[in-house]
Amino acid sequence: MNESPTSQDSLLQRRIYGTLGLSVLVGLYLLVGLTGHDPWRGDDARHLGPVVSMLRGEGWLLPMLGGEPMYEYPPLYYWTASVLAWAASGFLAAHEGARLASVLFTAMGIFLVARTAEALYGRPTRTPAALLTLGTLGLVIHAHETQPLLALFAMLALTLRGLARVPVQPVGGSLQAGLGSALAFLAAGLPGLLLSLPLFPLALLLSPDCRSPRASGGLLLGLSLALVLMAAWPLALHLLEPAQFNRWLAAQWLDIQLHAPVLADLGTQAELLGWFTWPLWPIALWSLWRAGRKFATLPWLLPGLSLMLVLVWLIFIGEPRQARLIPLVPATALLAAGGVPSLRRGAANAFDWFALMTFGVFAILVWLGWTAQAFGWPPGLARHVARIAPDFVLTAAGTQLVLGVLICAAWLGFVWRLPRTASRGPASWAMGMTMLWCLAVVLLMPWFDHSRSYRPMVRSLELALAGEPPACIAAEPLPPGVRASLDYFGAIRVVRVVEDTSPCPLLLRIGERPSASATIAPEWHIIWEYRHGGGKRQELYRLYRRTPS
Repeated sequence: MNESPTSQDSLLQRRIYGTLGLSVLVGLYLLVGLTGHDPWRGDDARHLGPVVSMLRGEGWLLPMLGGEPMYEYPPLYYWTASVLAWAASGFLAAHEGARLASVLFTAMGIFLVARTAEALYGRPTRTPAALLTLGTLGLVIHAHETQPLLALFAMLALTLRGLARVPVQPVGGSLQAGLGSALAFLAAGLPGLLLSLPLFPLALLLSPDCRSPRASGGLLLGLSLALVLMAAWPLALHLLEPAQFNRWLAAQWLDIQLHAPVLADLGTQAELLGWFTWPLWPIALWSLWRAGRKFATLPWLLPGLSLMLVLVWLIFIGEPRQARLIPLVPATALLAAGGVPSLRRGAANAFDWFALMTFGVFAILVWLGWTAQAFGWPPGLARHVARIAPDFVLTAAGTQLVLGVLICAAWLGFVWRLPRTASRGPASWAMGMTMLWCLAVVLLMPWFDHSRSYRPMVRSLELALAGEPPACIAAEPLPPGVRASLDYFGAIRVVRVVEDTSPCPLLLRIGERPSASATIAPEWHIIWEYRHGGGKRQELYRLYRRTPS
């Protein structure tokens, strides 16, 4: 007997929006691009440094980078990355195994945001919450690099998940929220504390859902658990390494110092926030408008308070950076998910078509980037590609072509078969984001890796040092990613130059122009030079040897 159209639509909806369909989509999104490339210049290389040190038996209590303490983040992410890198060492390189921590925390965050949406707004919002979190524009690059703020992202989602359960399960929800807040502190230090712990008293004071005796007692219990667990790691650091504890605390206080907001910085942050949280914030604004007088209830107040805490922190900490916007995602995704079921049909269809057209255009741009490498067309783009990554040679172009066509065909097929439900727009956007990332990995990753990897530079430096007698190398302040790459690829650790005085017979400098060699004392002579990258981001490395007068 043939199935009716209604039952076929229901079966298709279960396959696409069910646990299996979402798991496959999240798995593709997170695992594609995890391997096959070196640590990238920037945060990917920088935060690999503490993981490498831990794998060598150093810095398990306080993270270290290239032999020096690193005070920015506590060790939760680095512990996780080190354990996963060690466990996967039989089939993955250390930097690839370390990125499994990002996969773990991102998947945990998506799952917890979906469960929190279900607790706050009902079952129909669970799938849109997962899809919108997955499709957040600014999350995609950071989800595929070694990034400690992903641990904060997951722990904020865990805290919100626990607090959402408080009206129904006061003790269990509060303890879960307390664990999330404590781990948020272990993930990001004092910023993690400031972004999670105030949610307990604010929910108790402002939300009628949390004022019952059982709920208020549970919140106090969860708050006590959070404070006790938070004290464990700083106490151990204080007892075992008191000097390092004082330096870490000073660095943390400096990090949370409030700066007077500058109008230009506010404009930059607003622009950054607009594209980073797209397409969450337009739907979140619609949700808040629809909430109206219900905003004082826990479903809207909880993510709203979390969002306000992160925004205040971002405004007053000073320098805007992309990765610092990651803690915005859980609360914004929850607010957006709450409004998806109430989207009017015209708006939902417009969102669906906008996703299709947007990712179609971006896919064409990725293909143009590939044709510029493979065929030198269009000529202007080909010249730009060659300037950014000089000496790059494209290989396996035929395989890339076949895989790229298959990716685009699969995306079009799945989008065409999406059922007409409230989740169609978020699903179309999440599928488009996954397609674009997979296409970029297949077509552009080799070229991108050629210009972002420090491995060739370190190998060249090793060859230059092979003919030199063993000696220490001094260096003016190097970017953390460079120091981490020197330690990872070549086990080279540099000594800092203090007051323009080098304690070593060798000196490494970065970022000089060829005409700037006159700024160094005549006793130093160049023995090695290397240009990394191209265009405006080209870096020039020089190694000097001191020759006594």
